[in-house]
Amino acid sequence: MPARIAGIILPNKPLRVSLRYIYGIGPTLAIKVAELAKLDPQKRPNDLTESEVNRLKDIIEKGHKVEGELRREVLLNIKRKREINCYTGMRHSRNLPVRGQRTKTNSRTVRGNTRRTMGSGRKSASEKT
Repeated sequence: MPARIAGIILPNKPLRVSLRYIYGIGPTLAIKVAELAKLDPQKRPNDLTESEVNRLKDIIEKGHKVEGELRREVLLNIKRKREINCYTGMRHSRNLPVRGQRTKTNSRTVRGNTRRTMGSGRKSASEKT
């Protein structure tokens, strides 16, 4: 039976990998949570007993903000920054990189794949059209 924690059904991969499917749990925290629950990080969720799954649930849900609660907090932080018109809030509202990346080049994913100069993205004259 697949383990379900914080509304997410964990895939049958090693615990250190499958816990990362929960929003808010990264590589380091996944290993730390498994060790706190006294479980082997290489063990698979389908091999866990019900008591082990409950131990994992308690550690994750009581000790850390995950999934909906964390997503809501992040969205509220962004909304607050937009309202007070701080620099990062302006970057969020204009759909530009927020964390200091350059935008003359290398921000195609954020700005959309728009090429604004003549000739960029065009086929060379030697190629057939």
